[in-house]
Amino acid sequence: MTDRLTPSSALQQLRDNPDIPFAEVFRRGSLQVEIYQPEGLDHQTPHTRDEVYVVISGSGQFLNGDTRQPFEAGEVLFVPAGVVHRFEDFTDDFATWVFFYGPEGGEARTAPASP
Repeated sequence: MTDRLTPSSALQQLRDNPDIPFAEVFRRGSLQVEIYQPEGLDHQTPHTRDEVYVVISGSGQFLNGDTRQPFEAGEVLFVPAGVVHRFEDFTDDFATWVFFYGPEGGEARTAPASP
């Protein structure tokens, strides 16, 4: 791993391991960065930590809890820990960065109550 991450170098890791749609490319503290490029269907299940997607390429629909919305390259999408989410009807060139961070259960779980 390096402190300089490019889509081409990260996607090469997926080409080198064609049996998996994701690869971890960086980790430091609670931050974990992955590259994700599913083929055909997105089989994700809810994750135990908060996550942010930064769409590298492609477009489609994004299901986030009860909300379905279009997405395109360049968008930033947030998913709280434990929420059902997946990419649907995406183009063949779809790829995204995935940033997991914070504690198990998500930051909202550990945030102080509002006054």
